[in-house]
Amino acid sequence: MNAENQGCSERLVTAAYVRQGAQGRRAHELRLRALLEQGKCPEDGWDESTVELFLHELAIMDSNNFLGNCGVGEREGRVASGLVARRHYRLIHGIGRSGDISAVQPKAAGSSLLNKLTNSVVLDVIKLAGVRTVTSCFVVPMATGMSLTLCFLTLRHKRPKAKYIIWPRIDQKSCFKSMITAGFEPVVIENVLEGDELRTDLEAVEAKIKALGAENILCVHSTTSCFAPRVPDRLEELAVICANYDIPHIVNNAYGVQSSKCMHLIQQGARVGRIDAFVQSLDKNFMVPVGGAIIAGFNESFIQEISKMYPGRASASPSLDVLITLLSLGTSGYKKLLKERKEMFSYLSSELKKLADNHNERLLDTPHNPISLAMSLKNLDETNDAAVTQLGSMLFTRQVSGARVVPCGSVQTVNNYTFKGFMSHANDYPCAYLNAASAIGIKKQDVDVFLKRLDKCLKTFRKEAKQEKSINEISDANAATEQLED
Repeated sequence: MNAENQGCSERLVTAAYVRQGAQGRRAHELRLRALLEQGKCPEDGWDESTVELFLHELAIMDSNNFLGNCGVGEREGRVASGLVARRHYRLIHGIGRSGDISAVQPKAAGSSLLNKLTNSVVLDVIKLAGVRTVTSCFVVPMATGMSLTLCFLTLRHKRPKAKYIIWPRIDQKSCFKSMITAGFEPVVIENVLEGDELRTDLEAVEAKIKALGAENILCVHSTTSCFAPRVPDRLEELAVICANYDIPHIVNNAYGVQSSKCMHLIQQGARVGRIDAFVQSLDKNFMVPVGGAIIAGFNESFIQEISKMYPGRASASPSLDVLITLLSLGTSGYKKLLKERKEMFSYLSSELKKLADNHNERLLDTPHNPISLAMSLKNLDETNDAAVTQLGSMLFTRQVSGARVVPCGSVQTVNNYTFKGFMSHANDYPCAYLNAASAIGIKKQDVDVFLKRLDKCLKTFRKEAKQEKSINEISDANAATEQLED
């Protein structure tokens, strides 16, 4: 309420009460002012009333919400369902323009402001999470795989002769298909086994660059966050190789923002060598619905090139979701979630080790993986070829989601490329295993219930194995008796 309206109100309600109400609103407005001036995530999270007031203020700046607006174009922000309009806080125009996803829309000052503020707040949080020298980022309404594709397509114009992408193997379909969709040929570099860990084969990477010729290589496509026993790539060394051969370097940092170790690797890689862009998922790192990612980097002009490569306007939903979330959490709330995740990783690790010991299995030693753990299923695999996959089905039907069971020797073809030992990131990993991860938002109750249900499933297998052994022993004894009688 402006001063003029406030004065009018004082003729209807006691002036002191109106001024008190105005002071209450002023407290909300000071928060909004700080956000607009600084462009940073607030330290303390906002209450819902402040967030909703802010979104309402943005929405009434868009032309579709103007009183008396007369739209005669093909895209006027018309929405048939009131429920849909409320779901989007009446921010209907989306973000960007036909030539640039980061451009300001004349019809939608509020949505454009939302877009700019979201990118600024997200950049602040990425710095907070450990990549302090990042200079630019933007939220894109596509998940990680398609966002990687956008990066590769942008590089195509810089390296027109290039047809190959060097890719240390990680058995996850979307990052592999991101290269195929962009029209490039992935050159798969098998990992090397060091203890239980699968690590980057740097010698093989450099040898392949020399064999193919640096000018024929679009980029090196590395990975931070991954399923154990694979661990984050040796980013510092890869970054140095890329700098030495003048080859771009794109990092798949899918759920790495929540890990200080993954973010440190990116920061160090950029410090000692070359990292052109790193891509991370919104849902995995900020607990929002699936459908958005952040493309970030250390060269602002290159990140702007990527944003201009996106064709047409884009949905504002991912930007809206992550901005609401970060304003509600504040930096203190997000730091608390990161701290809790680390604590739960330690707890999950220690308790899963105890369970593994009880079942004559072991927790694989993967100290370089800060999020995912793996427990061997060697005894289960030796008992029955189908037992490993059956365990996965049993856990799923018992409402355990996210746990992965990886049998030995599975083969899968993705876009005409055949992966032996698919899901294990190697052709011949020594044992079958089960994955569990400590990701942001996990609670102690989640860990305890998971371990209880896993323990019960494994006991079921052990009981069945004993019964089968007893039956076999009885059969062998009967056969021996019959032979003696004969």
